[in-house]
Amino acid sequence: MSVRNSQSNKAAARERLRQERERQARKEKTRRQLVVAGSVVGVLALAGGIGYAVMQMNKPSAWEAAADKNLVAPKNTEGKDGTTVVIGKKDAKKTLELYEDARCPICATFEQAVGEQVKKDVDAGKYRLQFIGATFIDNSDNGEGSKNALSALGAALDVSPEAFLEYKAALYSKENHPEESKDKFADDSYLLKIADGVAALKSNAAFQKAVQDGTYDKWALEMSKTFDKSGVEGTPTLKMDGKKIETPQTPAQYTEAIDKALKG
Repeated sequence: MSVRNSQSNKAAARERLRQERERQARKEKTRRQLVVAGSVVGVLALAGGIGYAVMQMNKPSAWEAAADKNLVAPKNTEGKDGTTVVIGKKDAKKTLELYEDARCPICATFEQAVGEQVKKDVDAGKYRLQFIGATFIDNSDNGEGSKNALSALGAALDVSPEAFLEYKAALYSKENHPEESKDKFADDSYLLKIADGVAALKSNAAFQKAVQDGTYDKWALEMSKTFDKSGVEGTPTLKMDGKKIETPQTPAQYTEAIDKALKG
């Protein structure tokens, strides 16, 4: 091999080695850039995730948001904010006030025992019925069922007073009323399933939409305030002429207590 060829080969080898070092350097630089970029993206994603979590934590709940909505009162209501719900013949001389919380187990027992008699009396014009809905059980376990059921009752009342009474009876029935510890009324689908047992509400698109959209959520909150201002401390509570009636356990006891109250 000539000296010239030997030097030429060495130069070519050195050039190839230089080019390989440059290629490796570029590769390493690219790798570092990708790592840095990935780290930046990760940090941004983490920051974004934290920011989103903080935003979600500070976001008002559905019921907190409902308090700021415009009030929509159901049909068949009276008074300020539509929180006066009186059902029955207008020529009835007396009005029975009934205070109930949808999740209340004692209310369910009362309705199952006496609810049908109340309806018969109202239909006969013996007295009118004023309903005052409460939601205090939700406060005991951070629940939503009392409020949600009251809102759904507002949707039923918007259909008719008769639908309201039938739906209320269905909510309190032995088949549908949950244990107080189970907040099943917070689920719209459960409330709609119960409504399928009421002819006027079954397949009623307007009623279903009102329940799902929470149309009467603000009204339910206002109704709850009416209960809170009443001075009544528990449910069920019955009053006539401002006087409390001891809660009866049977239709016969109920009729006796009501007849006595009607006499004044």
